Amino acid sequence: MFCPRTRVEVSSDEDGFAGAWFAATVIEKLDKDKYLIEYESLRNDDDTEFLREVADTLHVRPYPPNCVVDSFKAFEEVDALYNDGWWVGTIVKVLGKQKYKVYFRGTDEEMVFKHSDLRKHQDWIDGRWVIPSQAVMEGGGGGTGSCFLLLATVVSLFGDAASH
Repeated sequence: MFCPRTRVEVSSDEDGFAGAWFAATVIEKLDKDKYLIEYESLRNDDDTEFLREVADTLHVRPYPPNCVVDSFKAFEEVDALYNDGWWVGTIVKVLGKQKYKVYFRGTDEEMVFKHSDLRKHQDWIDGRWVIPSQAVMEGGGGGTGSCFLLLATVVSLFGDAASH
């Protein structure tokens, strides 16, 4: 599926990295379901070069397209750039001046991010990029994040209606 020199994202099941996606380049295809990849920001143990490792096809996806976003809203699902990887989170508060508080379900943590360190979350489903709210609207399998986004939207709507 991926040719050498193709920019991709790679995930890991390793403790502390599960759920994050890291930018990498395919060095070579090793067999039908494995690639040798080189990370763009992760370094080897002695910090002399970028880390290279073998990744299976289940943990490699195309690099997502850039979706230009002027601002994010509360309860919007995003990817946050943290520790050299993209982690899925949910905007819980818009702080102004292009800053946002993001909640990470996997670690039950909240952190503040600049707009430039966030991107709209997209899932790679059946060979195409899907924004989770689209997956819900289309009846696709966007996962629990999509359900949370839909629920958050409903709660937000009723919350606004109740205050009038």
